[in-house]
Amino acid sequence: MTSIPPLALALLQDTLSASDSVRAAAAAGPSLWSELTSIPPMAWLIGLGTGVGTALALAFVLRVLIRRFEKIAALTTTDVDDLILHLLKSTRRLFVFLVAVWAGARVVDLPPAISSFVHGLLVVGLFFQFGLWATGVVNHLLDRYRRAQLAVDPTSATALGALSFVVRTAVWVIVVLLVFDNLGFDVTALITGLGIGGIAIALAVQNVLGDLFASLAIVLDKPFVVGDFIAVDGMNGTVEHVGVKTTRVRSLSGEQLVFGNAKLLGSSIRNYGRLRERRIVFVLGVEYGTPRAKLEQIPVWLRETVEGLEQARFDRAHLRSFGDSAIEFETVYYVLAPEYNVYMDLQQAINLRMHQIFEREDISFAFPSRTLYLRGLEGVERGLSRPGSEPSDPGGYEAGSRG
Repeated sequence: MTSIPPLALALLQDTLSASDSVRAAAAAGPSLWSELTSIPPMAWLIGLGTGVGTALALAFVLRVLIRRFEKIAALTTTDVDDLILHLLKSTRRLFVFLVAVWAGARVVDLPPAISSFVHGLLVVGLFFQFGLWATGVVNHLLDRYRRAQLAVDPTSATALGALSFVVRTAVWVIVVLLVFDNLGFDVTALITGLGIGGIAIALAVQNVLGDLFASLAIVLDKPFVVGDFIAVDGMNGTVEHVGVKTTRVRSLSGEQLVFGNAKLLGSSIRNYGRLRERRIVFVLGVEYGTPRAKLEQIPVWLRETVEGLEQARFDRAHLRSFGDSAIEFETVYYVLAPEYNVYMDLQQAINLRMHQIFEREDISFAFPSRTLYLRGLEGVERGLSRPGSEPSDPGGYEAGSRG
């Protein structure tokens, strides 16, 4: 025997109870009609006048407030008056009408069923108007943030649009649940069903949702923005676009690299766009035959060369070590600009200047080389024949072969 799901059972119970209510209302029809006809005409006129007056008063106040805040918003640069004006303009006429009907019904001694119905209409209208106001606030705040970030990261509008959709959807889901709850429906089973369905949907599209929330994290946390030069897992390039699912990077060789947002945030990112100054370490090697007095002067020359450049800050220069084929000097300095071309121009100027100094001081740059010292070859050298003569046999191989 198959069991009925809780959500289906709850909906079936609500349907049966609603049908019972309809039958009860049909049975009580004559009684309800007699109660309505028993209300004096003057009470109806007073209720009608109250409703019409309330509607006119609300419409007049709303129009006056809109005109007043339009003038204030035109004269100020703050966003508060703009937000209030937007909320006033988003107030619907249907909401004003429902408030007017409720006000008119309050002064008339209506039957309990009619009063409950009018009250339910007002609750529905109030919650839906609240939903419009809430989405208006969300749109205003996100639009303000988008305008502030437009100059820094133009593509953030895409991810902010996704964030706006998620927030507005959550607002309206809450509004609908509150409406059903205030109308007397059992929303517990509905929430349970939505939760189970939401879990199933989330499992089906978990990769898409992961990239979606990762894009929101990129927009809000800003590990990089459009135009930054980044390096990820050995690949590097300039960020061109941050989308809802992927981020696109233009590499130095020209091709476009596409990263999933979730995978991108899960990797280590080196953002060279946030580079303020660049630390440079380079090594010069001179030959071992360089005199000691000149070795002592090389750090001084390096310091003077770096300090003579405008966009460089000297840190240190030392004789670092005795290498396999060179005496090595290590120099550290900072480039005071993030551009790579500036660094290369400075390094080129340093190299040319040191080459000029070494040329003047008769100092040779070392290059990978190896000197071999051979011992025990005197006998071999003496046994070698002179030009024009036959070679001797120092090892006796010739004699042995003749034997």
